[in-house]
Amino acid sequence: MLNMIDGKRTKIVATIGPASGNEAVLRKMIQNGLDVARINFSHGTHETHAENIALIRRLADEEKAVVAIMGDLQGPKIRLGGLSPDPLPIKPGDEIILTSRPNPDQSKKHLPLPHPEFVKDIRAGNRLLLDDGEIELTVKTRYGDDLVCEVVVGNELKSRKGVTALGANLSLSALTDKDRADVVFALEQNLDYLAMSFVRSADDMRELRWLVRHHGGDVWLIAKIEKTEAIENFEEILQHSDGIMVARGDLGVELPAAEVPVRQKHIIRRCNQVGKPVITATQMLNSMVSNPRPTRAEASDVANAIFDGTDAVMLSAESASGKYPVESVAMMTEIAKIAEAHLLENSNEKMWRGFGEAVTENISEAISYATSVMAHELRAKMIVTSTWTGYTAQRVARQRPLTPIVCVTPHRGTYQRMALVWGVLPILVEEFASIDDMIRIVVQTAVERELIEINDIMIIIAGVPFGAGGQTNFVKIHRVGESGEVEKEL
Repeated sequence: MLNMIDGKRTKIVATIGPASGNEAVLRKMIQNGLDVARINFSHGTHETHAENIALIRRLADEEKAVVAIMGDLQGPKIRLGGLSPDPLPIKPGDEIILTSRPNPDQSKKHLPLPHPEFVKDIRAGNRLLLDDGEIELTVKTRYGDDLVCEVVVGNELKSRKGVTALGANLSLSALTDKDRADVVFALEQNLDYLAMSFVRSADDMRELRWLVRHHGGDVWLIAKIEKTEAIENFEEILQHSDGIMVARGDLGVELPAAEVPVRQKHIIRRCNQVGKPVITATQMLNSMVSNPRPTRAEASDVANAIFDGTDAVMLSAESASGKYPVESVAMMTEIAKIAEAHLLENSNEKMWRGFGEAVTENISEAISYATSVMAHELRAKMIVTSTWTGYTAQRVARQRPLTPIVCVTPHRGTYQRMALVWGVLPILVEEFASIDDMIRIVVQTAVERELIEINDIMIIIAGVPFGAGGQTNFVKIHRVGESGEVEKEL
């Protein structure tokens, strides 16, 4: 299956941190199927991130692998200040006061919440969840800089834990000053993706895109769906994003846990329908933070996300700070290969969803659909998408064809970004100006890489004129060697 880790088509995103930010571990992660390295701006310094980014790129070159890099912005994370004692026992029925005033008297359970802009948006009756829902408060009243709260669900509370307001209409900007500095750094480092945290509306994505363009950047923007408002405004957010992440951790705090699987399936399906990559994230192999093998439920979780149609599955603490980062990537790869083999074996039951998609009046969609069907019927060795922007490759991947997809592009940014798109093997080629040049370069490159042999059938699709972007209007069924583009002895 074309050097894609023995056939793995689902892409693997792994967070780089103290457990994985060294050469030996990172090299093994790449060898075991890492496709996208996530740099989490909630932790670490720009200096450390720059070192990791340089290391990732060097090792990817040495391993002849395509590894994209995604920066994940922290966003307006609301956290408590330092507590004394730490941890602080909180019991149901207790009255506590969260305050943005400096140096509160914690002996009277006045706890620091150094976010005055958050406090002013909270009203009586709002529910507050602390520490990812381990503690629940009801706001009785807001008095100046203070929120007087009653404890509904108690527990031990530690310093600097997160605070979530359910149902509150927050006026916080989705981009903090820290985020803006991180965006500039990410663009200086030529990252391939930027993920935006706590997106609430399409306006948040517009603001980030404006900032990127203002600094002359070229990066794909991923919207993290983890707020109730993001669910409500999902269609507009999807329209203004280049990809989506189902961030199930914070989403599971905002929504009842029982709703999260349904939301996940809907989000994945909509991303598949419009041909935009979608990442399923958070606690996928969480037990592997401290254990060498996942639970059976975790393995099922990863497989079911693949059955749903996710482009990528993501590791967080498992690869950033856990004991088994290499084993976590290897396990993701193994689960993906087995799940995809099952889908292939049962393709006649239309579990491989692409063959069930209706042809639309859009020329690009019709050609992409027809290409998948023709490749299957003709037993083509591969589908080759020749693209500048990646649009054509995304259209074909949307169909989830049985035939492997190769994306050839002269644009390095596109070459890197295709690392996130399901089933796509990107190849960087020299620039071409005509259809004849394109076919010659495509065939020669595939033969040189031993992806194809003389007399094999390949289906080539492209958008012409080259470099225009946003269209797929050319298709050719090509038998290798028929035009003399390679020597017979090859």
